[in-house]
Amino acid sequence: MHLLKKIIITFFLLTFSLSSLANQSVEEIIKGRKAMFSENYQNAKRISVLLKSKKIEEAKPLMKKISDNYLKLLDYFPENTKEGFKTEALPSIWENKDEFNALMQKASDDMLKLAKAIETADDLRAVQKKLMWSNCSACHNRFRAPH
Repeated sequence: MHLLKKIIITFFLLTFSLSSLANQSVEEIIKGRKAMFSENYQNAKRISVLLKSKKIEEAKPLMKKISDNYLKLLDYFPENTKEGFKTEALPSIWENKDEFNALMQKASDDMLKLAKAIETADDLRAVQKKLMWSNCSACHNRFRAPH
């Protein structure tokens, strides 16, 4: 039942996202995805600071926001947004769309796992590295131009 509920919610989120993206220009889509990735990075850094300070409850909403952004990002790579507006997205995103989408879904799921795992983790840095930073690295290594 839990999986079915998750699938239904994801379907509605994607349907809403697709309809709102249809009215956006290529520039707005590329800038929107860059803004979400930037927000995720800023929130991830903030999470690191909060966890180091043992402020677990303050970190959880940021983890949820990052998770939500990863799901939204599934729709922010239509075919017509491969180039322009200083995108750092590599063609491998579109060449390996299923792999990219699976990574975005995994990153989203892992952020929710992180929010639960930090309650009982002995080593907050290790669990954060495994469930957050490793996904960032995997995406950057495979799907983002070096900068």
